[in-house]
Amino acid sequence: MKDALFGGINAAVLTPMNDDLSVDLDRMAAHCRWLLANGCNGLGILGTTGEANSLGIEERIAVMEGLAERGIPPARLMPGTGTTALTDTVLLTRRAARLGCLGALLLPPFYYKNPSDEGLFAYFSEVAERTGGEIKLYLYHFPQQAVIGFGIDLIGRLRAAYPSLFKGIKDSSGDLANTQAYAAHFAKDGFEVYAGDDSLLLAMLRSGGAGCITAASNVNCTVGAQVYANWNAPAGEQAQKVLTATRKAVTAVPLIPGLKSLVARRTGDRRWTNIRPPHLKLSAAQEQALFAAFDATGIARDRAAA
Repeated sequence: MKDALFGGINAAVLTPMNDDLSVDLDRMAAHCRWLLANGCNGLGILGTTGEANSLGIEERIAVMEGLAERGIPPARLMPGTGTTALTDTVLLTRRAARLGCLGALLLPPFYYKNPSDEGLFAYFSEVAERTGGEIKLYLYHFPQQAVIGFGIDLIGRLRAAYPSLFKGIKDSSGDLANTQAYAAHFAKDGFEVYAGDDSLLLAMLRSGGAGCITAASNVNCTVGAQVYANWNAPAGEQAQKVLTATRKAVTAVPLIPGLKSLVARRTGDRRWTNIRPPHLKLSAAQEQALFAAFDATGIARDRAAA
């Protein structure tokens, strides 16, 4: 897709913690710089992988503002701003807009189960009205985690009511047919569809998708960039095989602590393994298995550890 605001490879950025489990903004900014220098086009901060739902509202604001203060371009950031509370969602989204972020990623209000499409439309209409078009809104479809998802009819209704505001969707369902359906219905009108599963990147690029926003991009973005650059060539197919293998390796253990262990190994800084409960650090045995599986994928160690 041409002219997508976040077209390409976007990492669902990890949030490093100090030993007291406070956010370490200096290390986070350094990681963001590494990602941008190693194949990422954009940075999805404060998402599932970033432990956003383990952070308070003030902490999330501090992350957005702290990264900007440390020189990370706000235009490259897509903060997760969707919460269960309408007012918190609006507050975070407007703060992101004020910083200069071009888009924000919104989970649905996930606490109350089985809301109607009418109720979800009312919620997102309020967000749209209260943010005043200051920032583009991206929907976050992750039914395994949120239970609530986004159907074609609801997206179509939001697009009809706010055609320039609802700009895209991240589909973390892992269901290729669903992700392709989003693209088939809306991509021709500039709606950006992002795969949340690295293994679907090439197929989605060939189906009109804009790219990916993935957890594993914290460690495999160099390979993702090869897929994106060569989506219509054999080199892209070969890179996709490696990309798929890396995703399989990192999802064989608890994902967020596993990614933190890989970054700790790359940087030589064990503080990267700090994580807020209820997540727990990997055991030594889990780490050894992860490292062996990851290294066996064919990803070049010099690229993964540059």
